[in-house]
Amino acid sequence: MIASIRSTTTADAARCAEIYRPYVTDSWVSFELDPPDTAEMAHRITAYGESHGWLVAEIEGQIAGYAYGSPHRTREACATSSDVAVYIDATYARRGIGKALYVALFPMLKQRNLHALFAGIALPNEASIGLHEAMGFTAVGVYREVGWKMGGWRDVGWWQRLL
Repeated sequence: MIASIRSTTTADAARCAEIYRPYVTDSWVSFELDPPDTAEMAHRITAYGESHGWLVAEIEGQIAGYAYGSPHRTREACATSSDVAVYIDATYARRGIGKALYVALFPMLKQRNLHALFAGIALPNEASIGLHEAMGFTAVGVYREVGWKMGGWRDVGWWQRLL
C-alpha cells in the first residue's frame, strides 16, 4: 500500500536517479544513453517541479516511484501542453503506484493552467500503454524509427489526454 504521495525535493534526487537508471541502461524505454547523476536529477526536479510538478510515491518510507510533467514544446502557444512521465522501481511494479501518482499529478497540472497532456512511449511497452490508456489517454500517432538504441531502431508512440 502507498503510504504517501508528496512533492519531490532535491533531497530525493539520488533515489529518483537510482529508479531511473535501469530504464536508461537496460531498456529502450528512455532514449537517454547515459543515466543522469544525482546533480542532474536534482536540476530536473527543481526545473520541472517549479514549472509543472514532480511527485514521489513512498511505501514504508522508501520512494517507490515518481511522476512529473515537463514542457511539451518550447513555442509559446504550446505553454498549456505538458509531457508526462512515470517511473517505478521494479520492486514495486504492478501495484497501482503509477496510477496513484498520475491521479495526484493531473490536478496539479490543471491548477497550473495546463490543458493537453502527452506521453511518448518507446515501443513496444504494453505496461506503459496500459497505464496511459487506463488514465484516459488515447493514441494519436507513432514516430517511426526515431531513435537508435540497444542495436535497433525504436519507434515512439504518442498518447494524449485533455484535462
